[in-house]
Amino acid sequence: QVQLVESGGGLVQAGGSLRLSCTASGGTLRGGAMAWFRQAPGKEREFVSAITWNGGSTRYADSVKGRSTISRDIAKNTAYLQMNSLKPEDTAVYYCALRSYSIAVVAGAYDYWGQGTQVTVSS
Repeated sequence: QVQLVESGGGLVQAGGSLRLSCTASGGTLRGGAMAWFRQAPGKEREFVSAITWNGGSTRYADSVKGRSTISRDIAKNTAYLQMNSLKPEDTAVYYCALRSYSIAVVAGAYDYWGQGTQVTVSS
């Protein structure tokens, strides 16, 4: 059974940066994609970014494009989301997710989820 564990969330002032990490265990990531989603109170879970495990292809939501970078360390089974120039509207619980196929932007396409990490951006 695959398990995903996120870390790196916290409280930061607007304009600051955070790096989120997601470490996978219990299964193979080969051929799959790992994604970050976020969910703010009262809102639906939304796609943030994703990366394919083999080739490292990436995709970003328009809301974070140019401010965020997703990467992965194959040896550590870990994906990272570097977020810069953070805005109060980035405040949400951030979840990492994994699927065995190429990148998808719909939450329902992912099979495994982490427990989430809170990101709070103060103005």
